[in-house]
Order: sequence, then C-alpha cells, then structure tokens
Amino acid sequence: MDIPDWYVWIALGLAVLQALGLVPIVRRLRGPDSVVRSGARLELLDTVAALLLIGGLLLSFTVAESWFWLAATGFALMTAVYVVKGVRRLRARRSPAS
Repeated sequence: MDIPDWYVWIALGLAVLQALGLVPIVRRLRGPDSVVRSGARLELLDTVAALLLIGGLLLSFTVAESWFWLAATGFALMTAVYVVKGVRRLRARRSPAS
C-alpha cells in the first residue's frame, strides 16, 4: 500500500499534538482534588489510546502491516474509556440534585 508523504506528516503532527496534550493532564493528576484526579485518569487513558491508535495506523501503513495490532489495541482502549465516561454521565444525570 503506497501512502502519500503528506499523510505521514499529518499523522505525525496529530501524534505530537496528542503528546503535548499530556502536559495539562499530568498537572491535573498532581492536583489535590480527588474528583479532578479521577477525571484526569480517564483523559490520560483516552490520550494514550489515541496515541496508540495513531501510532499503530502510521506504523502499519509505512513500515509493515504487522503493527496493526497496536492500532486495534488503541481503538479497544478508547472504546472502553468512552463507555466509562458515558456511564459516569448517565449516573450524574440520574442522581438527584442536592
């Protein structure tokens, strides 16, 4: 499969942006509020999953197709994070307001 060079640069740019997005998440993980830290853990997993997905797709298209498992792992992890986030939102919506 022949991928144009501009696609590789776009994917690398997205990976760099995702990696830079880790900085504020790590700062929130160090904060004193446990609710903020809990949300930051999910965001950290989401960002790592996106990096795995982008990296796996990039490697499978440019190097060899045997790296596709990395993208599949990132997709599965991202799906699990979004399920947990959805369940949390539903619980927050259904809980009585104090």
